[in-house]
Amino acid sequence: QVQVVESGGGLVQPGGSLNLSCAVSRIIFSIKTMGWYRQAPGNTRELVAVMTSGGFTDYADFVQDRFTISRGNAKNTVYLQMNALKPEDTALYYCNIVEILGDGLEFDYWGQGIQVTVSS
Repeated sequence: QVQVVESGGGLVQPGGSLNLSCAVSRIIFSIKTMGWYRQAPGNTRELVAVMTSGGFTDYADFVQDRFTISRGNAKNTVYLQMNALKPEDTALYYCNIVEILGDGLEFDYWGQGIQVTVSS
């Protein structure tokens, strides 16, 4: 099975930065999108940023130009550079990869989540 592993989370002060990394155990040749979601306690999981296989990006409104999603030089790697972090950014962050299986079918791969805590 494909393993999706996040790293780079932790505790930062408001206004600080973190760079989240996501690595996939094997190359997925038919990627539709790669993205980051987050879920705070008591809330539903929400989109943070997404990138298509062609490199186009989209961000949630709450990002407000603070975050940047990018693909690494290695295949099937994705990063989320987060700057100007706010306490409300505190959540469990998940890496997501959507694979095109064919015949209109898709499959979602999820990391186990990595904690980001923004607090003074």
